[in-house]
Amino acid sequence: MATDLPMSPELEQIDGEIHDIFRALQNGFQKMDKIKDSNRQAKQLEDLTGKMKECKRLIKEFDRILKDEESNNPPEINKQLNDRKQFMIKELNSYVTLRKTYQSSLGNNNKRVELFDMGAGSSEPAAEDNMQMASAMTNQQLIDAGRNQMDQTDQAIERSKMVVAQTVETGAQTAATLTQQTEQMKRIGNELDSVHFSLKKASQLVKEIGRQVATDKCIMAFLFLIVLGVIAIIVVKVRNA
Repeated sequence: MATDLPMSPELEQIDGEIHDIFRALQNGFQKMDKIKDSNRQAKQLEDLTGKMKECKRLIKEFDRILKDEESNNPPEINKQLNDRKQFMIKELNSYVTLRKTYQSSLGNNNKRVELFDMGAGSSEPAAEDNMQMASAMTNQQLIDAGRNQMDQTDQAIERSKMVVAQTVETGAQTAATLTQQTEQMKRIGNELDSVHFSLKKASQLVKEIGRQVATDKCIMAFLFLIVLGVIAIIVVKVRNA
């Protein structure tokens, strides 16, 4: 299954290789029904086993790189990439179960069936032990184990959905708070405009008052000069009398 997920070049290359292996496994198991010779069936099954081992190694490498890049990716991308990894694990387990079926029909019970398990928090040695223990399981037990793994994955997905829902709710609350703050800033801006207009009017009024005061001073100075002129005329007439 091709994917349009945003990946780093390393993850994209590994994802493509795993996709090619799954396609080869699908074609290989389809050919098993057409092969009648048991020796050729055993050889075909051995080749398919090698592909599954390589696929298991690539999924481990995919998981390692994903963990290294996890801090650089947004949570939603990490969730989608983890879902992609879980899909690959389920796909590989389905082929492991199919291999077990063909192996039983061939009477080749000495070979081990590796059940891939990379659940969160599991250590590498424990995962290897689980893979080795799968060889002793019946088909029904393998199916039950696969279903259990799917249930755990579904539970993890539900928990991720809850986290996403909480994140969306927090984001909505933050957006509402920002909207209120934006409206408050607009009101403050309008009030500042009103204050600026009032200051401008006050400045014009002060200038007008200043001009009136200057005019009054000129009139008083003119009147003062007239009074001085009258006094001077009176003084001159007194002296001449």
